[in-house]
Amino acid sequence: MSNTSNLNAVELTVNGVPYPVAIETSRNLSGVLRDELGLTGTKEGCDDCECGACMVLLDGQPINSCSYLAVQAQGREITTVEGLAEGDDLHPLQRNILAAGGVQCGFCTPGMLMSATALLERNPDPSQDEIKIGLSGNLCRCTGYAKILDAVSNTAVELR
Repeated sequence: MSNTSNLNAVELTVNGVPYPVAIETSRNLSGVLRDELGLTGTKEGCDDCECGACMVLLDGQPINSCSYLAVQAQGREITTVEGLAEGDDLHPLQRNILAAGGVQCGFCTPGMLMSATALLERNPDPSQDEIKIGLSGNLCRCTGYAKILDAVSNTAVELR
């Protein structure tokens, strides 16, 4: 059990919503998103910045939230996979990854979606090589990547 004197009151803005939380300074962002805020789309696979399952956007840039301290995110905009859809309307990238068959077990999918979102924001017309580089921080053990790459390409075309 944590000693409440070791807790820091912070406000995290996640998907446009401010969340006041009291957390230990040592807590990583992925843990706080999942355990304190109930946003379980962010996965924690390796806890070592190797797999990308925990990828979120911080001020629009992809970061591995397993190695980022939650207190460092105060005053910054955090976007999780839950923030991509608008109500029941999936983001085009979410729709396209489903349509292309780019989801099997789904564990890597949230991180892939966040990395691909950041890629398409900074480069709306990426080549296949640029997509591969943009997703290089994300590992998938199930799909073989081809369908994921197709989904990102299809989304780029749709968004242009």
